Amino acid sequence: MRRERARRDGSLNRPFSGLARTLRARDAMPPAPTPASPPPAPHARRPDEGELFARAMDGVVPLGVGERQRVDRAAPTSEPRPPISEDAEALAALSDIVAGGVEFDVTDTREYVEGVVVGLDPRVARQLRRGDFSWQAYLDLHGMTAAAARPAVEAFLVESVRAGRRCVLVVHGRGHNSKDREPVLKTKLVGWLSHGALSRMVLAFTTARPHDGGPGAMYVLLRRDRRRRDFRVGAGTSV
Repeated sequence: MRRERARRDGSLNRPFSGLARTLRARDAMPPAPTPASPPPAPHARRPDEGELFARAMDGVVPLGVGERQRVDRAAPTSEPRPPISEDAEALAALSDIVAGGVEFDVTDTREYVEGVVVGLDPRVARQLRRGDFSWQAYLDLHGMTAAAARPAVEAFLVESVRAGRRCVLVVHGRGHNSKDREPVLKTKLVGWLSHGALSRMVLAFTTARPHDGGPGAMYVLLRRDRRRRDFRVGAGTSV
């Protein structure tokens, strides 16, 4: 009875009567804009060489004008030996024979020895050291005393020069059988080849390669003399 009266009065409670209108109004509204994403962080830029140099030099104080001085190079320990030609070599040989003066640059240790005429092309010494010159004759001094070895070496070198040999081998031993196991003949041979009459026939000498005797032998490079072969070893030239 009461509901029928409310329907006639139009006062019936209808809570969802406006829902359809609200939904239609919402659908008609434009969509809300999406928030923009933040821009990506820029890549770190690598500094160039100028900036790196500026950072390295930060705090460096330049020298004053009066303090800028060039540092000179250290002086060489010895004067370099200028190379000489074969013609100059032959002329030097004749001059030395007449004047009687030859100067050697000698390096001597227990295992290695080398002697070079001052002024010889360093390339020649390197070739001799490497064994590039094939030796053409050899002399073995094993078992000899220094007194017996000296004339043997003299005769061998004189005969080699006269025969036109360029490189010879002298085997002096390592002194294992001598007193105090010292290489006496090696020491004597260095003196004979670098002083006196024998030095006038020699351009260089050096310890032989292992297959030719190593520290127990020497290569001897002889002078090339085109005009005279009558080398004579006189008395009074002992060292």
